[in-house]
Amino acid sequence: MRLRQHELAGHLAARLLPIYLLSGDEPLQLSEAADAVRQAARERGHTVREVLEVDKGFDWGRLGAEADALSLFADRRLIELRMPGGKPGTPGGAAITEYARRPPEDTVLLISMPKFDRDQGRAAWVKAVETAGAVIQVWPIEPDRLPGWVGQRMRQRGLDPGPGVAELLAARVEGNLLACAQEIEKLLLLHGPGRLTAEQLAEAVADSARFDVYALADSALQGNPGRSLRILRGLRAEGTPEPVVLWALARELRAIAAVAAATESGGSPDQAMAAHGVWDKRRALVQQAARRQRARGWREVLCTCARCDRAIKGQESAEPWLLLEDIALAMSGVAPWPAARRPA
Repeated sequence: MRLRQHELAGHLAARLLPIYLLSGDEPLQLSEAADAVRQAARERGHTVREVLEVDKGFDWGRLGAEADALSLFADRRLIELRMPGGKPGTPGGAAITEYARRPPEDTVLLISMPKFDRDQGRAAWVKAVETAGAVIQVWPIEPDRLPGWVGQRMRQRGLDPGPGVAELLAARVEGNLLACAQEIEKLLLLHGPGRLTAEQLAEAVADSARFDVYALADSALQGNPGRSLRILRGLRAEGTPEPVVLWALARELRAIAAVAAATESGGSPDQAMAAHGVWDKRRALVQQAARRQRARGWREVLCTCARCDRAIKGQESAEPWLLLEDIALAMSGVAPWPAARRPA
């Protein structure tokens, strides 16, 4: 079966399946989902725990051996199969499929791995797990849902957030749920249970926002210049390599420029987006961004990308991060900073 993360607690209260597959890239939610399975297994007498870490030289025969092994005291067992690299490969897929066909009694297998893509989700071994047990995909919380999540978590810990408190904390720790959970625990220690004001929060909480290049690209496409600059500066502070940031922005810009050119020439924007690999759910966002200026203007922004690439390689004296700011602002619909600050 397939379960959503918010359904997991209710499911575990009612039953325990022989296999659970947890997949996702959000550390806090993935960890808490795994903890929920472990707790449910312990409550049902699975007191013996074996951990298998899948590395480059991992012997997949160990999974079958663990399935066939009997505990010395015949206790129920929990086997954790951790796959930090994601894909198990052909031997691993075969081993998991065989395990799922005949899961041993009194044993729960907990598989954890990073987010898998659509093709991997159709793999035979995933389908085998889905038939014998449950697959839970952990998805990041969207920015517009984050304040609600923050407020709910604060109330679960005994805090009563006042007006604007959840929104302020969400802005401070955007993209980093683990930091958010830590800040809530710190607030509970500082102020104890009960009412929490925005002023108390502002004094206690550090800016722990963690951003990534995909959030930057989405923010720029959405036309949000302030958030785009904040994300970009967060990436710089975290030491994200300039080529990675440039790659993310330039990839979107090529699609935007192609859509703008197709629109002006009477062509098909959908064909242009398909040629640049734009997903269906992102096409409206790309089209919206393309309308912010004419195709010629987008080509000029792409020229700025080329200039930034040369600056990164030391072939031009301009500051790469300032050029990246110009690119993000242009994508967001704001004129770039004065050229005087960008030495030629």
